[in-house]
Parts: sequence; structure tokens; C-alpha cells
Amino acid sequence: AMITGITGQDGSYLAEFLLQKKYKVVGIKRRTSLISTNRLDHLFDHPNLILEYGNLNDSGNMHRLLIKYQPDEIYNLAAQSHVRVSFETPEETAEFVALGALRLFEAIRNVCPNSRVYQASSSEMFGDNPEHPQNETTRLMPASPYACSKTFAHNLCRNYRQSYNMHVSSGILFNH
Repeated sequence: AMITGITGQDGSYLAEFLLQKKYKVVGIKRRTSLISTNRLDHLFDHPNLILEYGNLNDSGNMHRLLIKYQPDEIYNLAAQSHVRVSFETPEETAEFVALGALRLFEAIRNVCPNSRVYQASSSEMFGDNPEHPQNETTRLMPASPYACSKTFAHNLCRNYRQSYNMHVSSGILFNH
């Protein structure tokens, strides 16, 4: 399995879960000036964990990593995930969240189209919709650049399922 965003809360929990199930896990982490792998420190010596540098804005690198590892499962958990920050850096947010998912899906389609793909969607996509409780059929009304970007990525899942017959699933995550 390949996990983008492995150093985040969900990525680290997913890595731990998959390693317990005897998976080989390739974690993709962005290169930053501060090393922020504290959520994974207890897994560093695990023989089935490989960490690679990567970024959803670098499609060439994503192609290379998919070719190298040929994962059966890919979990896209990478995102600029701060709603407030998305108002301050809307282009960067859209570039990474929306177009990053597109780049990843295209790389998967070209390199390993039979992989099973999971896209982490967000309850932020419901935005200003007053309907409660919300579910898969609730109208999406995104109210931030982050939410708009997540909505784009969420809609790509259906597009890639229908247009390319790929196994792409999305999970709408609420605060957890």
C-alpha cells in the first residue's frame, strides 16, 4: 500500500493498522525544513515500512514512485488541511489539494490502473448546507478554497470510476 500524507494523524494511524495486517507500506512525505515525523517515530524500524520524499505537485516523482513500487492500494491523505489558511493561500491550496489529486489519479491511471484508490474527502464540502444529518446525497456547498478544492478532488473520484473504470473510492471525513 502507498500512503500520501503518512506523517499526518490519519496517515500514521493507517500505516500502523496496515503494518499490523502484514502489509508492505510505502509512505510519501513532503520534504520540509523541520522534520515532522513524530507520529511515525515508533514505526521507523519496521521492516515493512518505507518512507519516500514526494509531493503531489511533482507528477514526475509520483510516476517514478508508482513505477518503483506498483502498489495494490493507494490512500491519498495528503492535503493542506487548514480551512483558515486556505483563505490566505487559495492558489497553493487548490494547486495541492485539487490538482494534486488530479496528478495522482492520472499517474495511477497511466502506471497502475488496477490499483484500488482511496481519496480522503472532507465534510467541509457541505459548507453552508443547513441539512442535517449529512450523507452522500447531501448537496455540496463548499464555503472556502479548501472546501472547493476537496470538492473538485471528490468529484474526480466519480469521473475516474466512470471514465476509466478505475477503483476509486472517497470517504467523507468529519472532525475526528
